[in-house]
Amino acid sequence: MPFLNWINDDIARRQYKNVAFHLLEKQEHYGASDANNLLIQGDNLIVLRALLPFYKGKVKCIYIDPPYNTGSAFELYDDKLEHSQWLSMMMPRLQLLREFLSEDGSIWVSIDNKESHYLKVLLDEVFGRNNFVTEIAWQQRTTRENRKAFSENHESILIFSKKIDGFVQSRNSLPMTSEIKERYKNPDNDPRGEWQSVAMTAQAGHATPNQFYEITTPGGRVLNPPSGRCWLYTEEKFRSMLQDNRIYFGASGNNAPRVKKFFTEMEQGVTPDTLWLASVAGTNDFAKKHSVTMFGSHPFDNPKPESLIERILTIATNPGDLVLDSFLGSGTTAAVAHKMGRRYIGIEMGEHAQTHCIPRLQMVIEGEAGGISESVNWHGGGGFDFYILGEPVFDEFGLINPQVKFETLAAYLWQSETGEPSQPEKSPFLGEHNGLGIYLLFSDVLGSDENVLNYQRLKMLLSQYPFDGEKIIYADACSGISDIELKRLHVTFKQIPFDIRQ
Repeated sequence: MPFLNWINDDIARRQYKNVAFHLLEKQEHYGASDANNLLIQGDNLIVLRALLPFYKGKVKCIYIDPPYNTGSAFELYDDKLEHSQWLSMMMPRLQLLREFLSEDGSIWVSIDNKESHYLKVLLDEVFGRNNFVTEIAWQQRTTRENRKAFSENHESILIFSKKIDGFVQSRNSLPMTSEIKERYKNPDNDPRGEWQSVAMTAQAGHATPNQFYEITTPGGRVLNPPSGRCWLYTEEKFRSMLQDNRIYFGASGNNAPRVKKFFTEMEQGVTPDTLWLASVAGTNDFAKKHSVTMFGSHPFDNPKPESLIERILTIATNPGDLVLDSFLGSGTTAAVAHKMGRRYIGIEMGEHAQTHCIPRLQMVIEGEAGGISESVNWHGGGGFDFYILGEPVFDEFGLINPQVKFETLAAYLWQSETGEPSQPEKSPFLGEHNGLGIYLLFSDVLGSDENVLNYQRLKMLLSQYPFDGEKIIYADACSGISDIELKRLHVTFKQIPFDIRQ
């Protein structure tokens, strides 16, 4: 598989492994107290690293609308990155984002034609070419641009999956439109109801001999498959379907046979296509007008309409699934996920996290009526927590920041040891993974700030939280217990902070 090469690409490919682990500081809660939605302000690369121990493998859908590197100086963020810098900015973020996806999860990336082909190769490298799903052409504008050689009216959305088979099995159909429903008629008054007909031929390349035979119509015409085609069914299957009145020869009875597909037997949805017109997915102009109703202006040059994100989340998620957007912008993904009953994490570095995203989500909680609200019957409710990026967990000497809480370090250690996410309770026994029990003495988890593993504390620990297999115990120090005794009890001691891998 080909790879891109650019200035300092080797550093960019390693960068995600070296991102310092930071604290996230909760600033405010909005709305319902039981909501599990997050809005976080900070550099998305650092924020993603901070979230990984808690959410690895749990996100069903990622949608991102990164800066397009167009050379324009956008008011609210810098979109004028030199090409190599842009690639270096995207690479580690894509590598981290992949870690968040569930096995049947997918990532959807909006991009224009200036970087789309380079981005496709980056995504191939990170997610694997076999996990490429498709490219959507979205009609972002309906007006014509006469000042350029071509009027560019569409953007692309590149879709990759964590594992293609999982996504194919779990992805949803789109609702059947009224246009499709109108195709179903009942000209012969079939008691099974309305139907539409489809051709009864197929390409002959993989046909079997019993798919070539003569058919005599009710009007007496003798028909064979057209050149290069075969009948869709064997003769035996055709006779059975003819007997069941599932073959239609037209009103005159002399047309080529067609298969009757009954509305009541069809899936009540349609397979998504790759051309999304403005009439179904909206345009940038729709989004600007929506922004004006909320804020009195539209400060973003190319905002995405709620109807576009609704279509993505309809295909990729179900109610209750977790959605992530690490380039949140004006907050559209979070607003749509909120209205559609999905959980969400939105990350935005700029000040508009507070000037636009928070007010917008507050409006959603209060029942904001624009965008997709009517189509999804949204009337308000829910809530979210607002966080900012805090200090590093480890200082320049490798020591642990005094502000670190037990749950944060526990999640970090669990993910470091097992590669799995965690939502730890405040218990010294973090759990078992593949026959290994993991313990942590930190903070006042045992009712004492003294986190030294001595014989008395070890005895109490194994009595209250017994585990028969191999054990790792993290603590500040180990005192009064010989290596022989630790080995007899199948205990490996790891000292905080020196044995914690940063």
